[in-house]
This record gives sequence, C-alpha cells and structure tokens, in this order.
Amino acid sequence: MNNFIKSDILKTKIQKEYVNINGREFPFLIPVKKIKINENIIPEEIKNKCLSKTPEYYIYDTAGPYESIEALTNFQIGIPKIREEWMKLREQVQSIQKGNKTIRKGKHGERVTQRYYAKKGIITPEMEYVAYRESIEITQNKIWVEWLWKEKSKEIIEKAVISPEWICKQVAEGKIIIPANINHLELEPMGIGQGLRTKINANIGNSSIRSGIKEEIEKMIWAVMCGADTVMDLSTGEEIESIREAIIRNSPVPIGTVPIYEVLEKAGGNPEDISWELYRDILIQQAEQGVDYFTIHAGLLEKHLPLVEKRLAGIVSRGGAIIARWMKKHKQENFTYTHWNEICEILATYDVAVSIGDGLRPGCIYDANDEAQFAELKIQSELAKRAGNFDVQVMHEGPGHIPMNKILDNIEIQKDLCNSAPFYTLGPVVTDIATGYDHISSAIGATLIGSAGTAMLCYVTPKEHIGLPDREDVREGVITYRISAHASDIAKGLPSAFLRDCLMALARVKFSWEDQFALALDPEKSLKMFMESNPCIKENGKDKINQNYCTMCGPKFCAMKLSKTNE
Repeated sequence: MNNFIKSDILKTKIQKEYVNINGREFPFLIPVKKIKINENIIPEEIKNKCLSKTPEYYIYDTAGPYESIEALTNFQIGIPKIREEWMKLREQVQSIQKGNKTIRKGKHGERVTQRYYAKKGIITPEMEYVAYRESIEITQNKIWVEWLWKEKSKEIIEKAVISPEWICKQVAEGKIIIPANINHLELEPMGIGQGLRTKINANIGNSSIRSGIKEEIEKMIWAVMCGADTVMDLSTGEEIESIREAIIRNSPVPIGTVPIYEVLEKAGGNPEDISWELYRDILIQQAEQGVDYFTIHAGLLEKHLPLVEKRLAGIVSRGGAIIARWMKKHKQENFTYTHWNEICEILATYDVAVSIGDGLRPGCIYDANDEAQFAELKIQSELAKRAGNFDVQVMHEGPGHIPMNKILDNIEIQKDLCNSAPFYTLGPVVTDIATGYDHISSAIGATLIGSAGTAMLCYVTPKEHIGLPDREDVREGVITYRISAHASDIAKGLPSAFLRDCLMALARVKFSWEDQFALALDPEKSLKMFMESNPCIKENGKDKINQNYCTMCGPKFCAMKLSKTNE
C-alpha cells in the first residue's frame, strides 16, 4: 500500500487541510485532517445550529504536505521552508555560506534556543504555532464540544485551549520542549511535555546490511502519514550523512539522531578509536544540517560499570555499549560527560534539544529498576541542570524492559529527580518472550507509563530484537503507539481525545460504518477488514454501506440492533 488513504470511500470522508490562524507577526497554517460526518448521526441540536452546512470534525495531523508516498517526486528539492521568514525576527542568528548551502547559527556563540527566548518572556513564532496546534481539536470542534458537555462546555474550552503565553512559561521552566533547529526550516513545530498531547517517535535508519536513501525517506513519510510526531534517524550503514540530509529536507516533523553512531562509523567501527574531537565535529556537522535533537549518553560513568556486572542482560543500548567500551579501553571518564559544557554551547548555538540517553536501560525484566539504571538517572538530573544554565532544551530517556508492577516507580522517580522535565520512554516492554509481537508487549507498558505522565513514547515495531523494520513494520509500530498515546491522553483528561471516542460511539450506535472507519486511528485497515468480512459488499467509491450489522453477530444477534425498541 503506497497511499495511507487509498479507498475512494475514505478519500471523500477524510481530507487534508490547513487552518489559517493570524499570529502576532505571521499567519500560520495549522495542518489538520477534516472528516465529513454523515448527516444521519448528527444530533438534532447540532443540525439546528448548522443550518447552512453539515459540521465536520477536525483531527491533529502530523503528515505535513504528504498524502501519499508518490507525493515526493524529487527528494533533492525538499518540502516548503515554512520557517524561513520567522528566522528574520531573530537578531542573534547569522547566516553563513558553505559551498551551496546556507548555515544558520548564533552570532559569536550567542544562544538562540526556544528556552533562551522563553526565559526572557519573548514568545517566538514556534511557541505560538505549538499553542494553536495543540488547541486545534478544540477550537475547530467547538460545536461538538458544546453538544457533548452542554453547560460545562464553556469551562472545558477555556481550560483546554492553550495560550502562547502558557507555552512560553512552560518552555522557560523546562517542562515543555520545542525541538526546532534553526536550520530545519521545513519543520512544522510541535511541543513535547506537560499538559500537551502524548507524542510518539518512530525510529528509522539503515544498517550496514540493508536499505538506502530512497527507502529511508519513504519510511519517514510513511511514519508521519501514520501519525509519528518525531522521527529518529538511527542509520549505522553507508551514506549516513546523505540519508540524514535528505530526511531533514523532506521532514515536517523534528528529526533526532544518536551522533555516536556516525562517530563510530567514522572511526572505522572501532570504539577505541573514537575521540572527543571527532565527536565534537560530528555534533556541529549534524547541527548545521538541521537535526532537532540529539540523544547523548552522558549519564553513563566509569563508576557505573561494576554495577552492570550484576545484570543478566548487561548493557543493551548501542550508544551505552560504545561509550562503555571506550571507557574500559582508555580507563577514562565518559568524554561526553567531561565535555558536557562544550556540548551545551554547541546545542545552544543551533537550538538543538538534547535527549539525555539511558545507556543503562534494562534489557530484560530481571534487570528492571536496578541500581545501575537509577544511578544513571541521577547523573541525568545533574546534566539537565547544567544544560539549563546554557538555555538548552532537555528531555530524559527512560527504561526499556520493565514489568508492569515496576513501571509507575520509574515515572515518579524521574519526576522527582528531573523537575518534571519531559520523559521519553522506549515502551517499556513488559515481558521478554513476545518476540515478533514486541510492538504489543511494549505498547502495554507505554500506555501505562504514558497515562502516568510520560511526554513522548518511542515506538517499537514487530521486528524488535529480530531485524531492521521495513515500511509495513513502521506503519504497524506507529499505529500501535498511536493507540497507546491516545489512551494515555484519555487517562490524562484531554477533552479532545475523549470527544473523538464519543463520536465513534455515536457512529457505532447509528451503524454509520463510513464514520467509524474515518474516526479510527487506522481508517484503511478497518475498512479493509470490514470489506473482507463482507464479501457481498462491493466498494465503488459512490455506494454507501448501509448494512446495520457486522458478520460477528449477524442481523439477528446484534446487541445494538436488539436494544432499539423501535426495531
């Protein structure tokens, strides 16, 4: 499947659109998906208010300009640079020509981060954009909010609509980050942190064995079309720099990397040959390309290595293993820790956020919540405070394999140690024996930790622990994690998440199949499964599906049909 929405039925039901909002300095185009709701399920009180047209339902969208893989005709051109004009407001930013490329950086080492401006009370276009974007499912769906919450709707709307001033305050305090490198002009800004939608990240990237530029760009587009809020390029094979450049120039979402991977490749695959100077140069090169956030495993120290010996699975983080190997060989402290101030200066010059890596995350449930894991988290806390002195935006990476009874301890300890900075977790995976289904095993843990306050969930695909995911694995992983994130948002009390579920219930009661498919997190798959279960129905793009039962119960045993007294 090359198009995420390829059915004629769904194409008429779901349309991409940009909502135009006038900001302080610039007009903003906020991406949404618009669903045309069938008239037969619309409550009478809404019909009476909307005499001129049938009301639509608007959904937050991450896909940028993409509607299909084929929309990318030439990846060398890239997508529109929507932030180009915004940069002209920043007096601290200078442009330098390098060959045929324009590089932006802070003048004379000046800080140009979102947090720098937020601390000064300056609301940037990115902060405005995030505020309007986070509120879009409320501001564009007011008529539905008023229908569902009646007399409480005004209070619901007032609390749910986020202001740019509030975003600015949270960024200043380090509770929200806006990963937005000043060289990633194609970015449609988004926020990660307290009080916002739970975000998900999709990992892509080649290996030394498989994949190339075209395949990785397709995976990135597929991920954002399915709902990924950020994408990490974890390439470890050939053409790392070229792949990353192509991904950034074509990505509407923040791009993250783990710089140590490219450093290792430049060192010929030998961790012992890595140097601080090589690492520093790669950081600058990636920052100049436009990478929005780096994962840096600076919390893993020499003194932690003996603690690893007590483990069953040892170190399972690639970045953590590389750093540990280097420390053992050179009998020196982690160079990313000893050079942390210099790293922060680089990050502040380009506004690259840092995701402080969990190099000692547990790789099996036996190792969960052990001394090594929490010893590293304490160092993460120290590093975050130091980064704050440079106005660098920070989030913390969290655990991998954790049994369900130990998950909530992780987020409580992280909130306490890290001053409620955004928490970014891989899963966690709740059992070690779900090989081939680890996207499900980890989504269970992700839903629990997400509902307790985790800001961003890193997806896991069915290929976890087995091999490099392909495009279909990416789709499966993203949709699975969209379920976790949405369920987390319901638990967190976000009205927009709850409202969508209520509309789905309305569509089910009314047997409005097309609305059910359109409101689903994976419309294409739900329609496909319905059609496969009902071979007598032929979809031609014009006929509506009027069947008032499914093949699970049939016409005589449908509970919803039986419970209607007039049928």
